Amino acid sequence: MSEADRASELIDFLGDFVTENKRGKIAEVLADRTDYVAVVLEDIYQPHNASAVLRTCECYGVQNVHIVENRNSYRVNPQVAMGSSKWLDLHRYREPERDNTAECLAALREQGYRIVATSPDTEQDRASHTPVDLPLDRPVAILYGTEEQGLTADALAAADCYLRLPQYGFTQSYNISVSVAITLTTLMARLRAAEFKGEWRLSEERRRALTLAFYRRIVTRHEALERRYHEALEPS
Repeated sequence: MSEADRASELIDFLGDFVTENKRGKIAEVLADRTDYVAVVLEDIYQPHNASAVLRTCECYGVQNVHIVENRNSYRVNPQVAMGSSKWLDLHRYREPERDNTAECLAALREQGYRIVATSPDTEQDRASHTPVDLPLDRPVAILYGTEEQGLTADALAAADCYLRLPQYGFTQSYNISVSVAITLTTLMARLRAAEFKGEWRLSEERRRALTLAFYRRIVTRHEALERRYHEALEPS
């Protein structure tokens, strides 16, 4: 039996323990989910802002958040995140004595992402875009840095291009959670436009994998249930 068939059978089995309403909602949500845009957080340390970013990503259908912890530990505030982390894939890079930024960006490049660093400074030797004109011909990973200092020099140097958010006041930058919301509002609207023809949506295989993952997150003691299921399939 193929992995896809195995996953489909488990989905059918665990689906009996999920309400019809919840099954429908999961299918509806996954129809609008994407891996095409990823958010990368480098050394974010304020729990309120960090958690607000997760909530924003989940609401906009961005499935993957990459968390780099070189100096600061990333903590989720449940009251702010409102359960959003339960439905996201959080990729953490926090090995001691390692350049976790480099590890994260290398992994993203291997997956085909364009590395986009958010920076208000456009006087640099790389192309600078706004969310309106950022190229979306391939997947993009948007990097955000600490609330006070922004991205590290290494992260900026490794980027393929820069992203700046237009602003017209005296303040130098937006709050990080606001920056993520502004960026995703435009990028996701562009992806949903007819010109992209759904290429940003999850593949059937990916939707299947996430359906199973979501069922497992909401079915109590799913491990024991699955064990009994597999035992029942074994020849006597």
